[in-house]
Amino acid sequence: MTTHILSVLVENKPGVLARIASLFSRRGFNIESLAVGPTQDGEVSRMTIVVNLDDQPLEQVTKQLNKLVEVLKIVELEGSGSVERELALVKIRADSQTRGQVLETVALFRAKVVDVATDAVTIEVTGNRDKLEAMLRVLEPFGIRELVQSGLVAINRGGRSITDRSLKPVPPVPVRPPA
Repeated sequence: MTTHILSVLVENKPGVLARIASLFSRRGFNIESLAVGPTQDGEVSRMTIVVNLDDQPLEQVTKQLNKLVEVLKIVELEGSGSVERELALVKIRADSQTRGQVLETVALFRAKVVDVATDAVTIEVTGNRDKLEAMLRVLEPFGIRELVQSGLVAINRGGRSITDRSLKPVPPVPVRPPA
């Protein structure tokens, strides 16, 4: 199984996310992670899609995506050529006896404490998947009460932007003559 990271620019319109997720579902592709957010242009959103493919080529996925009118551009991000991050919020059991050890772990992983209660600490950690998994393994003995993770977001390294290359042309809307 091979994992691919796709950066997809789409029109910022209702229903686009549902159409793309439906396309993956119908074709039997497994989405491992999906993050969507606005770009510097209010009319365009950016999706970072991590997809696992067994025996289907990536080209099949991109061809299907390109058929959707709302998809403006698709770029595959390569591991060393991109910066990748995930965010996790982790609520850990931490009473007066274990709180010091938990805080040492937070410092070791350059994470941040974002909430403190008498019996728990909530931690924010940002990084690549390996860093998040390593921190969770170290925190597990204290007791993970709750965990929420964002999907992967990624961007190409260097000065080039996904919008430097031309976007897929949007077909003109036919104008009907008055009846």
